[in-house]
Amino acid sequence: MMLGFLLARAGVDVVVLEKHADFLRDFRGDTVHPSTLELMRELGLLDEFLKLPHQEVSRLTFQIGATRIPLVDFSRVPTYCKFIALMPQWDFLDFLAAHAKRYPAFHLHMKAEATDLIIENDIVTGLCAKTPDGDLEIRADLVVGCDGRHSTVRERAGFVVEDIGAPIDVLWFRLSRREGDTEETTGHIEAGKMMIMLNRGDYWQCAYVIPKGGIDVVKREGLPAFRARVLELSPFLADRIGEIKSFDDVKLLTVAIDRLREWHRPGLLCIGDAAHAMSPVGGVGINLAVQDAVAAANILSGPLRSGTVTREHLAAVQVRRVFPMRVIQRMQVIVQNKLLSPALSSSERPKPPLLLRLIAWLPLLRRIPARLVGVGVRPEHIHTPECAV
Repeated sequence: MMLGFLLARAGVDVVVLEKHADFLRDFRGDTVHPSTLELMRELGLLDEFLKLPHQEVSRLTFQIGATRIPLVDFSRVPTYCKFIALMPQWDFLDFLAAHAKRYPAFHLHMKAEATDLIIENDIVTGLCAKTPDGDLEIRADLVVGCDGRHSTVRERAGFVVEDIGAPIDVLWFRLSRREGDTEETTGHIEAGKMMIMLNRGDYWQCAYVIPKGGIDVVKREGLPAFRARVLELSPFLADRIGEIKSFDDVKLLTVAIDRLREWHRPGLLCIGDAAHAMSPVGGVGINLAVQDAVAAANILSGPLRSGTVTREHLAAVQVRRVFPMRVIQRMQVIVQNKLLSPALSSSERPKPPLLLRLIAWLPLLRRIPARLVGVGVRPEHIHTPECAV
């Protein structure tokens, strides 16, 4: 959606396909980081954007065993907004779509699911889509796969996926938030269990971390045992834990970390999770995808307008974005393998690693995770022009 918006804004004719009738899917990436808020500011849309319902998180704390660690402080990040905005992804997408529709070059097709690529002489020249009105064939100078970690586009293109692996899965659920509850967005790790709690105003969005493939064990042990483990981490939820009425109220996110060796072939480019699936560690996935979109628009808008886009242009997008992607994935792997996985498999109360203890002792060090999570390694900026509406 961001790429379609920026290209249409620059005068490139764009068709965006969305396979559902709306964007109302729960428990998607809802963290809009300072880097993305900075882009909204560069587009002149920040004030309007922040009028949408959201919560602002300027600090993140983490409790590991008996030790509480102030882990991230966004007050010094080099951006205008020094906080994460917790906003439903459907509101973000609706906002971008509404502004994109101001440009005559933007076309959004809902209930249109990409099913295959059109390939002629080894060049991707369009795609096929399934709609309620029948099959649709779209010819294009460039097809961009933005269809996530289970991408149909990348599968049909025959791209090689490098599976890095993740030792965890996540169970998402929500519990009501009540007067007297803490305001903090926080996490808590104990022996054999871990949970993140995001303050969403009138409810807590909870992410309970389990070992990879552990959902069957959780269900076999039963709902009362699961509720008890949640309360061991957050006892103040005792008066509302019954809101988890069955495992239907608990959604499984199968965590994956992978990446394509090549993101492109003639006529085709993949970005976001279609090019590199991210772990939920740090909540950076949506923001990294937005950065990919901005870089792609900056590099491709001119060649697309003139009809001169080449594979070298597509390769330039990957070159631009592969380094920050690898740095963040490496950070996620270290956190998962060195902290989360050992804690989940241990029967002893965990202790913070030395690095996290140093962050607790030296507030200046909190700028490092804040910079990595909030801004990223190579933040992008809007360089595409705006054509008359």
